[in-house]
Amino acid sequence: MTTPVVSIAYHSGYGHTAVIAEAVRSGAVEAGAEVHLIKVDEITEEQWAILDGSDAIVFGSPTYMGTASGAFHVFAEATSKRWADQAWTDKLAAGFTNSASKSGDKLHTLQYFQILAAQLGMHWVNLGLLPGWNSSAGSEHDLNRLGVFTGAAAQTNADQGPEAVHKADVATAEHLGRRVAETAKVFAHGRAAVAA
Repeated sequence: MTTPVVSIAYHSGYGHTAVIAEAVRSGAVEAGAEVHLIKVDEITEEQWAILDGSDAIVFGSPTYMGTASGAFHVFAEATSKRWADQAWTDKLAAGFTNSASKSGDKLHTLQYFQILAAQLGMHWVNLGLLPGWNSSAGSEHDLNRLGVFTGAAAQTNADQGPEAVHKADVATAEHLGRRVAETAKVFAHGRAAVAA
């Protein structure tokens, strides 16, 4: 079986979301994937080709004013060429976001990614974790401490830099990267079995 190719298409305004993107990359590499980090506000034709050749694409953006950043929206609109040709049909998709508020309407950003993926004919990979930090035995150090199911969510104080991204949120993003890579392997085995 070939190594799954996972690409992380993301925007990071102040560096916080880049930390989460790197954590997703780390988890996917750990699970045996070839991984590409692609900054959507600097995307090249070569990187579009990498996305076209990927088994999975993980979308990432900070949540600004209740949705993905403007830079990510520009990228999303540019995927309309892939939509018209259904070029990304049956690829896997997942997502992550960060904002200063505990909620900050991060769910809306992740749902925006889900709808984008659905329009492109992709299959969504959720976080696959129970919520953490929701009992007296829990703590802010639990995986999925913000209790999001759709994708990886992170919270970083607005007055702190990228070094302040919460370690539990980094670990949750690593988990997402592993899950996407492992799911890509399962899909590849399934396709090979059907073809045989």
